Amino acid sequence: MLISVGMSRKVVLLGPLPPPHGGVSVYMSLLSEHLRSAGARVWAYTGGARAEAEHVTYFKHRRLGLVPLVMKEGRGARVLDATHFHLEHPNPLLLPAWLVLKRLARLRWYKHIHDGSLPSRWREFGPLHRLLFRLAVGAADEFVVVGPELRRWLVEEVGARQKVTVIPSLLPIPPGFIRAELSETVKRALGPYLRRAKRVCSIGVFIEPYGFLDAARAVERVRAETGEDVGLLLLDGGFARDDAYREEVLRGREWITVLEEVPNREVYAVLGRSHAFVRATSKEGYGISRVEARWCGLPVVATNVGETRGMLTYDFGDVDALAARLRRALYEPPAPSDADWAERFRLEAEAHLRALKDVLGITR
Repeated sequence: MLISVGMSRKVVLLGPLPPPHGGVSVYMSLLSEHLRSAGARVWAYTGGARAEAEHVTYFKHRRLGLVPLVMKEGRGARVLDATHFHLEHPNPLLLPAWLVLKRLARLRWYKHIHDGSLPSRWREFGPLHRLLFRLAVGAADEFVVVGPELRRWLVEEVGARQKVTVIPSLLPIPPGFIRAELSETVKRALGPYLRRAKRVCSIGVFIEPYGFLDAARAVERVRAETGEDVGLLLLDGGFARDDAYREEVLRGREWITVLEEVPNREVYAVLGRSHAFVRATSKEGYGISRVEARWCGLPVVATNVGETRGMLTYDFGDVDALAARLRRALYEPPAPSDADWAERFRLEAEAHLRALKDVLGITR
């Protein structure tokens, strides 16, 4: 994404766009909406709706498509890099190519780390990935991370000497998103869910760390204990899938509705038709969807990782605790402070956007 800033310096936001609808791609799409008015262009290696996105340039990263793009349009740019293949999962071809590009095009590299699992994963890197990781850390000019634990890990364990700025990944909802209407396709798919007496929504993908099975088992217990028709809606981001796990989640549970790759601007309308939100992940860098649910007026039940303020929390894998928190969310009055937390998150999101602009030197 190219942005004119002071003295005609270019800023590039580099990363994924939806689909698939993972947390980083959703974050990038929101950030691009906020910065379009500054002349933003997006460089993305995932995404769709190309005909509708004139401000977006797509490239094929596996074919080194970033090379001609940087040499043509990125010389001297400041790059906020939210990719996964330059550090979080250092690629033996893409990372060296990037480091050569950085030198040739005189880029300033701001590595934006969203992956809360990285501190536990990097210790398991083999010799090659450990070498690549060290090269990446040494070459970055600055780091932007989404939480204090990532900063502590970079500084104290990895030994990074560069500036590390903590900016949570929560951004303001762009104008128009919160009022967006559902498409006819999504309306039809939601039909079974909307007929349930109580409705619980969760966001993630069908792999074990995202906890869809725990959510299904907890809702199953609530249904049995209350005798009420409680439905579960799983919004599948589509960036990973274990077919056997998916089958286990859905088997014998006709009260589960699955929607795939719902556009982010429609997610708010979906949340607004629910009674509670569950985020059952084992790892979380921040947890954008948790706060988005709060903005839509929902009580949030979430694992005790990432953002947890004002939420009903439990330990990952503890289905008993999850079911108990879920019953409370569905059947007890909301806490008086719920509206206060939504407003506090809104103010923090605006501050995060300003902080990102300050880091990159964007003056408008």
